[in-house]
Amino acid sequence: MSLVSIIIPCKNEGDLVEMTLNSMDNAKTGIDYEIIVVDDGSVDGCCGFLRGGSRPEKLVNTSGLGACQARNEGARSARGEILVFCDGHVLVEDNWLDGLVEVLNRPGVGAVAPAIGDINRSDAVGYGQTWNENLENKWLPWRNKSVYTVPLIPGGCMAISREAFETIGGFDKGFKVWGHEDEEISLKLWLFGYKIYIHSDVLIRHYFRPKHPYSVSILQVNYNFFRMVFSHLSEKRAAKAVDQLRESSKFSKVITEVIFSDVWKQRQDYFTRRQKSDDWFFTRFSIPF
Repeated sequence: MSLVSIIIPCKNEGDLVEMTLNSMDNAKTGIDYEIIVVDDGSVDGCCGFLRGGSRPEKLVNTSGLGACQARNEGARSARGEILVFCDGHVLVEDNWLDGLVEVLNRPGVGAVAPAIGDINRSDAVGYGQTWNENLENKWLPWRNKSVYTVPLIPGGCMAISREAFETIGGFDKGFKVWGHEDEEISLKLWLFGYKIYIHSDVLIRHYFRPKHPYSVSILQVNYNFFRMVFSHLSEKRAAKAVDQLRESSKFSKVITEVIFSDVWKQRQDYFTRRQKSDDWFFTRFSIPF
């Protein structure tokens, strides 16, 4: 059976990283796995307990690369043929890996995610995500099935085959700090011909913070949104998305920075290599945008 690499990017997580690792270590599984923790410039000592060498997890230190690049760095250090990206503030259950790996080993599957529950609310569970008519992210309800396709999966826990991850180029290397990275890679997987599933019988509990433990600005989030839009969407859809944020803070500054980045070269590469159009995607999942 293939090795699974669990990649946990973190920054200023307090004692939540240790909570997450202990949960994973205590969960029953028949899967051979390694854990890679990417400490992306924490200043609160949240990964200090990993520096003594007494634990089996591999610690990778980075200097504030942001959510996308920290994940990519973890993938470069991973030995597994399956990459499981998890936030550093989750609780897992017995056989959580087994269920995800079983789905990922099916033909044509690029990624799979579990149901994501709120660690503080037993009744709050999401089963994948979609976009509404304004390209706003929305959680999906349960569809009374165990395994089924969804348009988007959350970054809190997603398993991706290494083959798919490398084919699509991983997480967007031009994204800033945080925001839209899970939506972008989900869309990219579908457009490149891979299927994305939810395994609703696998439940991960996630700590949803009231605020980030590091600085994130709306300018950075909007930059990532525009970069995703220009990389993947038709001219008509991209123009509509731009219009929606035209009144946002420092719109001209953000849009100019995106326009003068490498996004057009990336767009050309993606449009040349992808197997599905964004028209197909929005029709397939009845997204009214």
